[in-house]
Amino acid sequence: MPSSAPATAGGPPARPRRLLTQNREMRAIGVYNWTLPAWAGRLPDGRTYNTCPSAGICRQVCYARHGTYLWPAVRAKHQANLQFVLDDPDGWEQAMLAELAAPKFAGRWIRIHDSGDFFSDDYTTRWLRITRHRPEANFYCYTKEVDRFRRLVEPNPPENFLWAYSYGGTQDHVLDPQTDRVADVFPDEESITAAGWSSQEASDLLAVLGPHLVGVPANSIPHFLEKLSGRRFSEWQAEVDAHRHTRGDAAVRSITSAPSARRRNHTDGRRAA
Repeated sequence: MPSSAPATAGGPPARPRRLLTQNREMRAIGVYNWTLPAWAGRLPDGRTYNTCPSAGICRQVCYARHGTYLWPAVRAKHQANLQFVLDDPDGWEQAMLAELAAPKFAGRWIRIHDSGDFFSDDYTTRWLRITRHRPEANFYCYTKEVDRFRRLVEPNPPENFLWAYSYGGTQDHVLDPQTDRVADVFPDEESITAAGWSSQEASDLLAVLGPHLVGVPANSIPHFLEKLSGRRFSEWQAEVDAHRHTRGDAAVRSITSAPSARRRNHTDGRRAA
């Protein structure tokens, strides 16, 4: 069955028939998921988007920018989801509520985003309303939108909504593994165990139902593992942040020293005159 309703000639883009789906991994644990296209791209109508505004090094090794996610039919489905949210947010919210009213979702878990993230305050607020209006279902996510969650979610989280902050983003520096539930991608299971973290390999739900230090084994994609180079996402991101900070300091020193040099040259010129 097609996943989107047919578009009329010259009319609005097709709306997805089903918003919540299951891939093989999610089906095995009885979880449904909602998906957006990963990170940045261009919609068929020419608009650009960024569904992961706080993505850092993760975008270089994102599983959702590899393999089946790049198949034309899969990409079109994910982009149709995003267009629905952008073009008719009220309609999308009502459609999601209507779909979740089906008896099959009672007691089930919904993973919000197996790719993409909470890209705006409005979009995040709509998900909070959805979770509150469907208390019979359970929702969870990974997110790198730490500041947004600190402001909008943490003060009054819905009882049926759990999350883990994931390393590898531009807001890693504000995470506190002593108090936050955090997920970090490791090179392999052995490195997770050695660090004293708990793997979610057996079930993705362990990211929110298991211990609060969540280890995620890296996808076994050769060129991704080569880039990871034996590091955790948190370590790689820290290296990038430190390098950027060093470059920023160097640029500031260069800018602040340049006027002094110009003043010296000007003074020397006057003295010579």
